[in-house]
Parts: sequence; structure tokens; C-alpha cells
Amino acid sequence: MTDPSRTLVVRKTIAATPERLFAAWTEPAALRQWWGPEGVTCIDPQVDLRVGGRYRIGNRLSDGSILWIIGEFEAVEPPHRLVYTWHLESGAESTERVTVRFEGHGSVTEVIVTHALIATEMLRDQHRHGWEGCLEGLGRYAASTHQ
Repeated sequence: MTDPSRTLVVRKTIAATPERLFAAWTEPAALRQWWGPEGVTCIDPQVDLRVGGRYRIGNRLSDGSILWIIGEFEAVEPPHRLVYTWHLESGAESTERVTVRFEGHGSVTEVIVTHALIATEMLRDQHRHGWEGCLEGLGRYAASTHQ
């Protein structure tokens, strides 16, 4: 059973297809445009999109420091589901797990991010801020690149 104090679920409905949003989540050129909450800039995203493939995303914070997020893909099921490990490259934290689901409902898609195995409630709350900001950015990206 997953400990609710160590798990976070964030959802957002976006006017785009699962295919477009899955691509935005997994293509480095798109990630640069929307990833991160306000005040964070995505730099040098690297994605080897296959089970066992790795990713690395740089988050440049407003103070100029950079946090590198790294992990490995455990499930890649386009355009509906991704599962990957999550770890700060410079940190000693335990490895966390992120599941992203893209559930199409007509002309919109509900994006559901489940972030599990979070070490502390404080860190969970920080992740909530980050994921809510990411999903807001993804929504803006989808609206600005509407096809």
C-alpha cells in the first residue's frame, strides 16, 4: 500500500490530444518551452525514450543555480502513460517514482501526475508546487501551439 503522506497526485485538464501532450512531455525541444514552475527555466533536457532509457533535465532557478533531475524510464506507453524514476543528480535523496497518465476525453486530455516514494511531507509539498507549475506551463504551451 502506498503511504499517502509520501504520494502526491496532481491533475489538469488541457485542450489537446493525448498524442500532443505525450510528445510535449517527451521531446526535448518542447520540454524547453514549458517545463518548470514560474521562475524555473528548463535547460538541456535529454530524453532516451525507451524502457531502461534515461533522462536528464536541468532546472535553472531564479537565483541562477541549477538542479539536475535524472531518472530511468520504467514504462513507455505512447500516448497514454509514462513511468520513470526521479532523483536529484546532486542529492542523496532516495529514488522517487513518477507516473504520468494522459487520458483523452473528446477534445481535452486530463494529465494526471502521481509522484510516489517522496521522503518527507515537506518535500511532497515542494513537489506539489513544482508539478502544478509544470502543468500550468504545459497548458499554456498547448494553447500557444494549438494545431
